[in-house]
Amino acid sequence: MGLLLLQAGLLILKSVAGFLSILLLLRFYMQAFRVSFSNQVGTFVLQLTSWLVVPLRKVIPAVFGFDSASLVATYLLQVIVLTAEISLHAGLSVLSPENTALLILLRSLVALLRLSVYLLIGLLILQAVLSWVNPHAPIGRPISQITQPFLRPIQRVLPPIANIDLSPLIAILIAQILLIFLQ
Repeated sequence: MGLLLLQAGLLILKSVAGFLSILLLLRFYMQAFRVSFSNQVGTFVLQLTSWLVVPLRKVIPAVFGFDSASLVATYLLQVIVLTAEISLHAGLSVLSPENTALLILLRSLVALLRLSVYLLIGLLILQAVLSWVNPHAPIGRPISQITQPFLRPIQRVLPPIANIDLSPLIAILIAQILLIFLQ
């Protein structure tokens, strides 16, 4: 019974940390690509992440104009989740504490990169669906501003064919290949 409660607690922790991590990464990308926060998505992201990012900014300065506090917060969430997972399965670990700590730090970095790629894939899919259903949706512009830096190099090589832009499909394929290497 105790193990089931621990697993349920871990599921809740992973769900909350995953949701908050996505929002923190979205905040990072919106600031990095100069996307306005004066829309529903921007307001939502700011309201749910400011409690964590604003205090961190007092300790962690921006690096090269990038919001490093959001990235550090996301990384720390991944460290917490991975530490909880490893602690739950502590009986299975044969690593020394130093090796376990190093493993947690490195795997958390990989988890951050994977989450970032998943966010990009999700935004590309959402952008494609919106372009078919409602191309003038208010959320379409912020999504386009985030995805365009990734799509532009592909569009230079592969222009639209019969007014159909295949660059999101190519970008998703590249992102999925990147995920293979981030296993």
